[in-house]
Amino acid sequence: MTEQVLDRAARCERRFNGLFAEYFDRLGATLDAPSFSRFTPDCLQLLRDLSLRGGKRMRVVLLHEAARLVRDDAPAEALDAAALSIELLQTHGLVHDDLIDDSATRRGGPTTYYAYRERFPHHQQAALGLTVLAGDLALALSLRVLLDAELPAELRQAMTEVQTRAAADTFVGQMADLERDFGPAVTDDDVLHDIADHKTARYSVLAPLRLGLLAAGEQPGAHEAELRRYARLVGICGQMRDDYLDLFGDEARTGKPVGTDIREGRRSYAVVRLLSALEGSERALVEGALGDPACTPETLAAIRGAGERHGVPGLMRAAMRRHAEQAGRVAAGWRPRWRDEAVTFFEQLPLWSVERDA
Repeated sequence: MTEQVLDRAARCERRFNGLFAEYFDRLGATLDAPSFSRFTPDCLQLLRDLSLRGGKRMRVVLLHEAARLVRDDAPAEALDAAALSIELLQTHGLVHDDLIDDSATRRGGPTTYYAYRERFPHHQQAALGLTVLAGDLALALSLRVLLDAELPAELRQAMTEVQTRAAADTFVGQMADLERDFGPAVTDDDVLHDIADHKTARYSVLAPLRLGLLAAGEQPGAHEAELRRYARLVGICGQMRDDYLDLFGDEARTGKPVGTDIREGRRSYAVVRLLSALEGSERALVEGALGDPACTPETLAAIRGAGERHGVPGLMRAAMRRHAEQAGRVAAGWRPRWRDEAVTFFEQLPLWSVERDA
């Protein structure tokens, strides 16, 4: 990625963060809640805190760069509404993911679930219910922000359809992700790829692509097959990278604890490759640690060492690069149709994403 592109992405992030804060500042006055309700403003504050607490806004950058494929002056109203919808859907996903995973922290602060548990220490079922409702509200708001946007009716409908389908695909992917861990220890790569596609790629890559094109006046349906292909490949290499860093990453550089997938019993790309490569006592070590929340740092270090001796990190890096290069070739095929500079962004993005430091 060139400094120019990275600077453009940073400016996009800063502008959106201001837009997001303004949205939440107005939301309390526009949401029709009973006057006596204290739970509703409390919920909105929790959603605001989570939404504004970090995040690189890469989905928003993808949205804007997708619009630049067609033109450099797509209407700000359409891009802003789409960006808010994308990030509100992401907030929904974070709330529910943290509940499913029983995570205590997110982006350096308490998760919504644990915030409610602290508020209601003697009413755990209420804390659970309010967390589910908070995530549901974020989903509803992600659609309402499009329906309320001052855009042509046809564009509002098309954008809302994109986000509704993206949300449904993500829920199916989340269920498949849970189902995976009840299946064979060594999961087929096609299964892992399908989960990455449904759970992540369709709302994080494909939806921003579609929305950006719509905002710029282009009909994404005419290019559906290649957009899906690109998004799937980017989603796969991105999930591989996350799984790789979870075991072989440097915690000081990523800011995330290592070994989460092992402790929670997830059959991730890294775990599946470990089980495929190891035998005897080394494989037994992984199987014994899988799903053990008390797995020690020493055990994780031993598992990591076994993986390194058998070349698992190198195999994963090669697979990530292969999928990223395939995605780059798909994007390169857009050059005869769309603006060269914007095509170059999508061509270079996959490799940059898997090779960046953190």
